Amino acid sequence: MPLMNLQNFDFQQLHDAYRSRMIRYLAGLAGVDNAEDLCQEVFVKVEKGLKGFREEAQLSTWIYRIATNTYHDHVRGRTFKQQQQEMLSPTGNIDALESETPGVTEQPPIAEQGAIKKEMIECIRGYINQLPEDYRVVLLLSEEECFKNLEIAEILQISLDNVKIRLHRARAKLKELLESNCEFYLDGQSDIACDRKQGCD
Repeated sequence: MPLMNLQNFDFQQLHDAYRSRMIRYLAGLAGVDNAEDLCQEVFVKVEKGLKGFREEAQLSTWIYRIATNTYHDHVRGRTFKQQQQEMLSPTGNIDALESETPGVTEQPPIAEQGAIKKEMIECIRGYINQLPEDYRVVLLLSEEECFKNLEIAEILQISLDNVKIRLHRARAKLKELLESNCEFYLDGQSDIACDRKQGCD
């Protein structure tokens, strides 16, 4: 994430530069339906806090810290049942699987690859949303928002070792969920695809 010189642009430029990222990140945390309202709340706080912002920290990590704390405030105001609702965020990076992707078997080519990949992304996001909150947050920051571990530590105000532990556990838990509920294979373009196992909800 590049550093921005606050003296060279106004709040509107900052808003335009970060709004789409905030919508994506907050949708991943709180659901698409809540993302817009939370995003507006984040930028209200950002605008109020700009005068006191010290450029010894990255602007990006500062904004994401505000967004994460705003989400936490939102969660504390909701019931447990509401927190567990199914959430789907916009398209993003699903490289969280890395080399730990479950076993892949060869399958015949599949028609309508674009629609199938979209469905697969939504399916995987459904399992990401089943992860404990601490795991889901670090996974989104790392895989979707492309922050380095040290930056994540700054955003969440936790140690670097804690970030590494949470990421490792989050990926292991996601791998476990996918292995239990999905069957993976190679599609006609030699890309990884998946289907829910029969009998899985």
